[in-house]
Amino acid sequence: MIDEAKQSDNTSQQTNEESTTVLEDNHEAEAVAVASDSDVNPEAAQPTESPAAEASESGLNDQEAQTDVAATATTDESPTEDDAKILETIKQENQALKAQLEERTQQCDSFKSQYIRIAADFENFRKRSTKEKEDLEHQVKGNTITELLSVVDNFERARTQIKPQNDGEMSIHKSYQGVYKQLVDSLKRLGVAAMRPEGQEFDPNLHEAVMREPTDDYPEGVVIEQLMRGYLLGERVLRHAMVKVAAAAEPQETSEGQKSAEAEN
Repeated sequence: MIDEAKQSDNTSQQTNEESTTVLEDNHEAEAVAVASDSDVNPEAAQPTESPAAEASESGLNDQEAQTDVAATATTDESPTEDDAKILETIKQENQALKAQLEERTQQCDSFKSQYIRIAADFENFRKRSTKEKEDLEHQVKGNTITELLSVVDNFERARTQIKPQNDGEMSIHKSYQGVYKQLVDSLKRLGVAAMRPEGQEFDPNLHEAVMREPTDDYPEGVVIEQLMRGYLLGERVLRHAMVKVAAAAEPQETSEGQKSAEAEN
């Protein structure tokens, strides 16, 4: 009895398993059939929707379209405003650069003018300093030589006044005349030149008239004799020459009339 019960249980279990397998096969067959129908007619595979759902969906589509248009308009307008701002910024920067360039140009012109003035002032200072230096050298040299001119005068007076009487005096005379010649040569090397005014027209810039002598041998205003020698240092006068100047001779008729009057008396 127990064995029969077990057999019946096994038989029922097998039956249930077979029925389950058949059901699963039927479900799979239906799924395949539905898939094949959807491939043939896609619209059939889509589920049908209600009119309210379709209306809401169309409203959403319209809103999305309007949003896209607004976004497109905003996108189209934004670059234009940005370009205008960028252009305005560039113009302002350009004006600022122009102003800066003009300022730098003015500064450059100012520095150039200042440099030219400084260069001119320096050149004038250099020339003035050179001239002052040369004048100072001439002045010092002239003052020194002027002090030696009196020594030269004494040598010349001694040569004209001293008359050697014997060989001893002649040797002494030649010795100091040698010193005189050496001194004169030194003055010549320094640029000193003696004046030779005899027979020249009297020039107050070079000569100093201490005497006037009426004469017919020289025209009036001509230097007859040099009483003290004058000297030049280049073009500068170290000492004016003291001279005797010719004057016009007195008329002889006046002197003859005076002689006749004296004879009558």
